[in-house]
Amino acid sequence: MADTYKVTVNGQHHLTVDPSQPTTLLEVMEEAGLEPHYHCRDGFCGACRVQLVKGEVSYITDPLAFIRPGDCLACCCTPISDIEIQQ
Repeated sequence: MADTYKVTVNGQHHLTVDPSQPTTLLEVMEEAGLEPHYHCRDGFCGACRVQLVKGEVSYITDPLAFIRPGDCLACCCTPISDIEIQQ
């Protein structure tokens, strides 16, 4: 396991995730001062959907919303590698 993972948002925001501190991608983005779109925070609605350009995520809870190939739900996933996303 890496010490930290890098999250690049829209090619311009560079965030760091500590894998020893379980937190969702949505929370990481909010802590960095970004304002990601969301509604339920539980993987039901899909409003937090982002395009996963590069890297891998793991789901903390199984999402019920439909996830297209190449997308992830920020409210219930966490990075398991360096990732790049587009909002």
